[in-house]
Amino acid sequence: MPAQPSHNPQEHTSEAPPPDALRADARRNRERVLEAAREVFAAQGVDAPMSTVARRAGVGVATLYRRFPTRSALVTAAFEDQLAVCATAFEEALADPDPGHGLYTLLRKVCTTLVTDRGFETVFMAGFPASLDYDRERACAEERLTHLVRRARDAGRLREDFSPADIPLLLLAVSGLASQPPETAVPAAHRLLTYLFQSFQADPPPRPAPLPPAPALDLSGLHRPLSAPQQQPSTVRP
Repeated sequence: MPAQPSHNPQEHTSEAPPPDALRADARRNRERVLEAAREVFAAQGVDAPMSTVARRAGVGVATLYRRFPTRSALVTAAFEDQLAVCATAFEEALADPDPGHGLYTLLRKVCTTLVTDRGFETVFMAGFPASLDYDRERACAEERLTHLVRRARDAGRLREDFSPADIPLLLLAVSGLASQPPETAVPAAHRLLTYLFQSFQADPPPRPAPLPPAPALDLSGLHRPLSAPQQQPSTVRP
């Protein structure tokens, strides 16, 4: 006689996991993908293959595309925190009662991010992805920078001939350090920024404050190969 089917629910082992477990698993997959994307983009730039990101995250390419249908969507999500840091830095600079100090602090934060995250450096200097309203973001950034520069000039902290266009010039110079390891790039960026910012001042003190320590750089650093080819930006945007 054939065995009767069991009606004991404990014997059913093929039940689907509860929705909460699925949601938790999906969140973990998403975080793994974003972490992998930041690592890959930082090392290879935002043009790195999506398959490389999926492999680093330990998920299938199909899973990656379910979470992020386009490269732009992935890049925007990957750099959301950095964009938030920049937005906060702008707010703090605008709120600083000393506009010269506020501008310097903002530039220090931006320069640090540029040289420690190659992916963000590429996005910041060449243009944010299409999924972000870059024209609006750029216009807002330019308006805030112009306001900061005007405040600092009016307060006598910047030279009268200092232009907001000098800021992308500074950032372009600093971004050249992105190919160096962070332990070299960060102090080098801070030293260069401090050096240049002293020259921006309307009345530099006869004995300026000491510069940050010199980084361990020599002429061989000019020929340091990049880990992957880097696209040259057609325009420089603050």
